[in-house]
Amino acid sequence: MAGHSKFKNIMHRKGAQDKKRSNLFSKLSREITVAAKMGLPDPDMNPRLRLAVNAAKAQSMPKDNIQRAIDKASAAGGEDYEEVRYEGYGPGGSAIIVEALTDNRNRTATNVRNAFAKNGGNMGASGSVAHGFERLGMIEYPAGVGDEDKVLEAAIEAGADDVESGEEGHTIWTQMEALHEVAKGLEAVLGEAETVKLAWKPNLTVSLDEKDAATLLKMIDMLDDDDDVQTVWGNYEIADEVMEKLG
Repeated sequence: MAGHSKFKNIMHRKGAQDKKRSNLFSKLSREITVAAKMGLPDPDMNPRLRLAVNAAKAQSMPKDNIQRAIDKASAAGGEDYEEVRYEGYGPGGSAIIVEALTDNRNRTATNVRNAFAKNGGNMGASGSVAHGFERLGMIEYPAGVGDEDKVLEAAIEAGADDVESGEEGHTIWTQMEALHEVAKGLEAVLGEAETVKLAWKPNLTVSLDEKDAATLLKMIDMLDDDDDVQTVWGNYEIADEVMEKLG
C-alpha cells in the first residue's frame, strides 16, 4: 500500500508560485457556487460543497467571499456554469486533462485549443487520453503532520488504498466513492487536510527533458490563467534537476 513519490509534478497545482490570488479566488468561488447549486447550500449536507469550501479555506479565502459564492447559487439571474473536460497531448507525448467550469463552451474550447496549439500540443476528442488515467480521490497533508509510518497507519485505518510520502508531504489515494469517508477518518487522527478532491491519476508517466518541460509548463500556465479552467492534470514527470534549471 505504501508508495514513494520522488516527483511532485503530476498535477500543476493551483496556488503555486506566481499564481495571482484574485484569479485563484475567482476559480474557488465558481466551484463553490456550482457545488451549492447542485445540492443543498449547506456544506454539512452537501459533500461537494464541503470540499469546495475546505479548498477555499486552505487558500485563506475570506469567509465573506465564501458565503457570497454560496449565496450566488440561489440568486436570481446568476451565472449558469457547466462542467466540461478537454483532453489532448502536450510536448514530449504527455497526456493532459483540463477540467473547466464555463458559461460559454465555444469560448472555453477555443482558449483551451489555443493553449495546446501554441505550445506544441494537440487537443483531442473526449476520451482520447482519459483511458490512461484513474479517477480517484486524493487527500494531501504537509510533511509536518507526521512521519510516513504515522500517516500510513492512519490511512489504513481510514480505508485508503495507497499512500505516497516524500519530503514535501503525503498524498493519500482512495476510491472516488470513499473519498469523503476516508477524509473524515484521516481528519480525526491527522487534522484537516490541505487538499481533498477528486483527481485524475495516470497509470503510466512520461519523463520530459528540459526543452519539453519548459514548453509544457508554459502551456499549463496559459491554461491556468484562463478563468474557466479549474484544474490541469497530466501524466508527466519532471526531474528535480530539470526543474532547478527552469527556475
